[in-house]
Amino acid sequence: MTRLTPTFERLKASNAAGFIAYVMAGDPDAETTLKTMRGLADAGADVIELGVPFTDPMADGPTIQRAAIRALDGGMTLKGVLALVRQFRTSHADTPVVLMGYANPFHAFGYAQAAAAMAEAGADGLICVDIPPEEDAGLRGALDAHGLSFVRLAAPTTSDQRLPQVVTHASGFVYYVSTTGVTGAGAGETADIAEAVARVKTASGLPVAVGFGVKTAARAAEIAKVADAVVVGSAIVDALDKEGADAAITLAGALADAAHAARG
Repeated sequence: MTRLTPTFERLKASNAAGFIAYVMAGDPDAETTLKTMRGLADAGADVIELGVPFTDPMADGPTIQRAAIRALDGGMTLKGVLALVRQFRTSHADTPVVLMGYANPFHAFGYAQAAAAMAEAGADGLICVDIPPEEDAGLRGALDAHGLSFVRLAAPTTSDQRLPQVVTHASGFVYYVSTTGVTGAGAGETADIAEAVARVKTASGLPVAVGFGVKTAARAAEIAKVADAVVVGSAIVDALDKEGADAAITLAGALADAAHAARG
């Protein structure tokens, strides 16, 4: 059991939705990322998604693409990402950290070696955007061997026939992409999202977090009424780039408060 399970159990017991905040590791540098991670947790983030920079982030919109480029230009690597997790754990023992990225860096590192290093650093799991269920046995097995969660993604285009295959080996939570397209795009209609969340929860038996396109406290509150957690990435990354870590943390705090209070 990772830190994700007690976190979602605590939220459920208090009838509150969670807030998941994304930040790109190494954007613009490791020191700023660590400050931001700590600030996000202190501002109310229930889970931190830590982006692993990659040269071809096909699911990400321009904001996170630029963040990945800045991180790579600054020399961030998967080992550097894990070093950040390790440093974060010296001050925040209980906040779950889920890595989010693409298969190539983990494949190059070696799935078994990467999973062992993630566990040693204090990570809780992985969201791997571009590896389908038919091809994930090696990565999934490595994560399982170290008790790490493998968070799967479902989307509006995931059919009823496909959904069981997508969620069968998921753990921790399922990430529901609220709209077709890339990160930072407009979010879907709340009624449609509510129906999709119910469908994914029935199929998986796991909490469902909703992301892609959530930018404001009002929108976070809308999503929080129908989902187990709200994910915000591009808005935080954009604030960090344009205004600095303190502004990004302040924004995240407002979003967290909105998500936590949405159910009254």
